[in-house]
Amino acid sequence: MPPDTITSDQRHDADSWATLKRFLPYLWPKDNPSLRRRIVIAMGLVLLAKGTVLALPFAYKKAVDAMTGPANEAAMVAMALVLAYGLGRFAGTAFDNLRNIVFERVGQEATRHLAEDVFHRLHRLSLRFHLSRRTGEVTKIIERGTKSIDSMLYFLLFNIAPTIIELVAVGVIFYLNFGWGLVAATAFTVVAYIVVTRQITEWRTKLRRDMNDLDGLALSRAVDSLLNYETVKYFGAERREEARYARAAKAYSEAAIKSDSSLGLLNIVQAFITNALMAGAMAYTVWGWSRGELSVGDLVFVNTYLMQLFRPLDLLGWVYRTIRQGLVDMAAMFDLIDTNVEVADRPGAPALVVRQPSIAFEKVSFGYDEDRQILDELSFEVPAGSHVAIVGPSGAGKSTIARLLFRFYDPLSGRILIDGQDIARVTQESLRAAIGIVPQDSVLFNDTIGYNIAYGREDASEDEIVAAARDSAILPFIDSLPDRFDTEVGERGLKLSGGEKQRVAIARTLVKNPPILVLDEATSALDTRTEQDILQTLDRVSENRTTLAIAHRLSTIANADRILVLDHGRLAESGTHAELLARDGLYAEMWARQAAERQADPVT
Repeated sequence: MPPDTITSDQRHDADSWATLKRFLPYLWPKDNPSLRRRIVIAMGLVLLAKGTVLALPFAYKKAVDAMTGPANEAAMVAMALVLAYGLGRFAGTAFDNLRNIVFERVGQEATRHLAEDVFHRLHRLSLRFHLSRRTGEVTKIIERGTKSIDSMLYFLLFNIAPTIIELVAVGVIFYLNFGWGLVAATAFTVVAYIVVTRQITEWRTKLRRDMNDLDGLALSRAVDSLLNYETVKYFGAERREEARYARAAKAYSEAAIKSDSSLGLLNIVQAFITNALMAGAMAYTVWGWSRGELSVGDLVFVNTYLMQLFRPLDLLGWVYRTIRQGLVDMAAMFDLIDTNVEVADRPGAPALVVRQPSIAFEKVSFGYDEDRQILDELSFEVPAGSHVAIVGPSGAGKSTIARLLFRFYDPLSGRILIDGQDIARVTQESLRAAIGIVPQDSVLFNDTIGYNIAYGREDASEDEIVAAARDSAILPFIDSLPDRFDTEVGERGLKLSGGEKQRVAIARTLVKNPPILVLDEATSALDTRTEQDILQTLDRVSENRTTLAIAHRLSTIANADRILVLDHGRLAESGTHAELLARDGLYAEMWARQAAERQADPVT
């Protein structure tokens, strides 16, 4: 492999230009002419403001020169020039603020559309991505990216561009009034200022990037710890979590100190360069005045132009870093958008049409990693309207079947059919609309009970929500609450008991009203009494549907039409409960073991 000869700066510049080019369609949307007009108007106001500001030193100079003459003759002229100077300053400020007002909608719309595109992409990425990615880091990337866009656009369009215009204009004005000497000195100083600022800012950008990485790490650890609050309490690990967070926070603090200290160094260097030019230019003007070549007004003239020029230059390091950091943050958002969609619809894929909701696995092989095989050429059928259960030891691949059925992953080989249609060839939206699930851990949104039940179908009516609550046997509990359906369930539904959460999940599935129902160990986390109540509800819900029950407790699926026994990703046995017991194989062994456990611990 040939050596990589591209320097870090070249790569960063290339990445920055690529990111900026990628963002331009959001800034100049083809389908929104009103926003494009706003940009044109805003840039026109920039030119008006800059033209006004460049004219002010002339009025200031003439006012000072007029005041050096006889007072009676020059008073009115000087007064008029001073008033014009004040009016010009007001006009420049007015143009700047009108520009901001006009452009505000452009920046906000660009930010909104980019954030929506990222959010859209995140919901289409595979379960593998979301299991391996820290939620805190993803939210931080989106937060930083969206916040940086507006400020980056402001500085890029209304600081860098006007400063370039002003530099050229000042150079022309200095040449016409003072010759090449002052122009050359100003140009040399500006170039030196830009080079030094860029070098120090590049160093600061690396420090800033390290600081942001550590900030994301600290946030992700805090979020992870708080989401697992109960687990922390179970193991008395508060001090351990606090120490873990403290280490991340300390690393962030040290990085922040380095970053902020480097800002002081940058400011000192910038001040030395700008004040050296200021002193030299004013000394040159005084020297010219002493020879009778320049007037007192020329001293004010040069001072005013350099002060105006240095004002945006003083912020150049911050502006440059803000733009670079904004490009880095935007690049991170684009990286999310560019993340490979592992499971994607085929071009022109039709919707799944379910007339007879049957399920078939045909020699399906799958593994989460290449060296970890979960399913090995698994084949089975679930006839339409039947109740089929899947059991097996832990790690046999039971829950993987549900994930493949919902197409969170695609098999490595083989096919999965619903009503004879390969689910890899239909749209995911139509596939998931045909399947309902009651999972082992029913995670609810931090909203009301009514919202969580209605989540099953977007257009669910109030009567349908109430009917689903009644059919899932949770309506009496809801009626006992002061706020009924408006009761908040808390984060992940933690204000409800396990049985109540399961009933809400069942009601949510009833609102969806799918022809196929998947019960993924829906009662394994419940006590025996609650489990029996939930099982009765599930039996009622399963009527007239094709049901695939994935179970750990064999007693919960003993009445299934057919039981499939998995072992090491293969179908080991198949039959009814009585047939499998009579066979005296793996199922009978598991049944005997669980029966012995129930006898040893009758409380459960």
